[in-house]
Amino acid sequence: MNILLTGGSSSLIDSMILKLRKEGHRVFILTGDKYKHNKYEKVFEKYEFPYDSENLNEILESVNPDVTILMGAFDTNYYWNGEERENVRFVSHLVNILVAHSMFQKARLIFLSSDEIYSGNYGHEIGEDEKFSGSGLKAECLSQAEEMCRNFRENRGLDLMVLRLDHFYGVPKEKKDVSHIIARMCLECLRDGYIRASTDHEFSMLYEKDAVEYIYQAVRRKKHEHFLYHLSSNDVVNELELAALVQEALKSEANIITVPGGGRCVLSGSRFEKEYGVHAFCDYKKAVRDIAFYMKKHKGVFLGEDELKKPWWKRIWEKWKWLLRVLFPFVENLVCFIPFFMLNNRTVGSKYFANLDPFLLYVLLFAIVYGQQQATFSAMCAVAGYLFRQMYTRSGFEVLMDYNTYVWIAQLFILGLVVGYMRDQIRTMRMESQELEDHLSRQITDIRDINESNIRVKKVMEQQLIDQRDGIGKIYSITKALDQRMPDEVMFYAVEILTELMGTRDVALYNVVNGDYARIFSAASEKARSFGNSIRYRDMTEIYSELAEEKVYINKTMDERYPLMARAIYQDGSMQMIIMLWGLSWEKMTLGQANFLTVVSYLIQNAVLRSQRYMQALEEKRYSQDSRILDKEAFVSLVQAYKSAEERNLVECILLHIEVPAENYRDVDAAMTKRLRGSDYMGIMTDGGLYVLLANTTRESAVPVQERFKENGYQTEIVE
Repeated sequence: MNILLTGGSSSLIDSMILKLRKEGHRVFILTGDKYKHNKYEKVFEKYEFPYDSENLNEILESVNPDVTILMGAFDTNYYWNGEERENVRFVSHLVNILVAHSMFQKARLIFLSSDEIYSGNYGHEIGEDEKFSGSGLKAECLSQAEEMCRNFRENRGLDLMVLRLDHFYGVPKEKKDVSHIIARMCLECLRDGYIRASTDHEFSMLYEKDAVEYIYQAVRRKKHEHFLYHLSSNDVVNELELAALVQEALKSEANIITVPGGGRCVLSGSRFEKEYGVHAFCDYKKAVRDIAFYMKKHKGVFLGEDELKKPWWKRIWEKWKWLLRVLFPFVENLVCFIPFFMLNNRTVGSKYFANLDPFLLYVLLFAIVYGQQQATFSAMCAVAGYLFRQMYTRSGFEVLMDYNTYVWIAQLFILGLVVGYMRDQIRTMRMESQELEDHLSRQITDIRDINESNIRVKKVMEQQLIDQRDGIGKIYSITKALDQRMPDEVMFYAVEILTELMGTRDVALYNVVNGDYARIFSAASEKARSFGNSIRYRDMTEIYSELAEEKVYINKTMDERYPLMARAIYQDGSMQMIIMLWGLSWEKMTLGQANFLTVVSYLIQNAVLRSQRYMQALEEKRYSQDSRILDKEAFVSLVQAYKSAEERNLVECILLHIEVPAENYRDVDAAMTKRLRGSDYMGIMTDGGLYVLLANTTRESAVPVQERFKENGYQTEIVE
């Protein structure tokens, strides 16, 4: 299977990658961030895109996942620090992923939640139906995420399940992994010399290896009975006992400080264990010792950047160092002004250095080193110094009235600003050159990654070519599979074959009931049912003109009123069925795919005609009492075929029980057969009762049928 994991790097996601690769699955990663470049275990392909990327649909189409696992509560791309802004990001990203998957309904979606949904004191083990009682922004956010998953599952038909992990813990590899109670206790013991523990907090923990095994069982099983499951080891432990284990494992004399709060909060994992037949196998005492040993051995990793241990002056420095960086050039400018001012005083009136201008050198120096801004500031300082020195021998009024003063100031500013401007331009050009170099380097890296991806894809395509996916062997497998099906199942299985071969779940099969209308027989998705139960296909002029000539219709203009591809199945020159396809990518709407659909259609046509001839040959034996009522064997087989197809989301059907004595069956047949559709069937079930099978009918649309039976004096009941 193709498995898509979404989430930042963590120990849990790495363990999932190793497990899935070991079981022979192809693993893809959606990192959720474009710039972090986090390290993961080796996967088939890594997509470094944010969750709100516009390319999310293309990524799903490229991966074509069978199962997508959202790390959810354990996604390290989010920092649950109490800010509502982070919660908004989490919810909006989840909605974007769910919307993308609703357009691509093939994959099953698994969302990982946590025990933080609940808080307080429960005298019993908490089941999946217990209401939300968590506290804090993260708990509320996870609760909203679960409800959104439920709504998308119910309203959009997504195959989606939520797994709540009960007090998940594992061996932390770095400080950001210190997110569970055992790692927190170990860190407190190593850093502070004491361990905080609640006196009455009882809970059950789930070790990383057990969690990975549980999640894998949910991945490999194709069907699941419920939407929500609790994953728990069911081993109840007290916080004080846990603190004592940590103290013993670290061989520390740290004090255990008791704090109030907590309560008993244990999730019940019985639903998952009963359905999947798995249970936890890791010993939490050994796991605590392993975590304590690792954190003690790598003490520097977890304590090296501890902000609480930094001295006060260092914290102040890190807080205000940006201001010092800004002020330093100005302070340096003022300090350097003093020696240049003194030098100017010595050169004034000197026989040999009278023509030397120290202030001009001062301005040029800072223009070359710092640019136009500091050149302006140094020029202002130089002007102030010049005026101050001139007033040694003249009054201020005389200095201001001397035109030489303004000529000197003008040349000073012009020279300083021009040199400073040139220096800024050179610096800008260098920065742009460096940015271009960095951009080209990143492009080279991306091209190298794409090349590696293309090589892997090339190998996969070569293997597919060797396997002759669309060759004689595949055609033989289709023919063999159709021949092995019961006559009642052939057309349903034909729809499944089309979804597999054409690469889309949006496949519908219509039966032509007369010269103008066609009635839906089976559809694999809601999109495929969008035309309704009946269509007037002659009004679809573009489609009908192609089908009438026994050609494949291709929707080249992408007209939303029509399917993307259609093909008719004929018998003796008359149209019997119409195949319609949606959800195809533009690359698949080619003449080659049209020819492939034609070949598959002929294979389906032969199988359907054989099954129809078989049914016609046994027609007299299939009906009882010279009526249109199917006998027990034929009707039971038909109902089983429809119910099996309904479980696979290929058809909607309703079974009605007619409350009437056996001696009146023929009267019911005479009165009601003509008032039923051609796709509805009346027959006898194993209990000897008379039933009606309404094909492509919901509970709401079955009400008018029940009313017609009631008008003729027959009561009916829907059978689940």
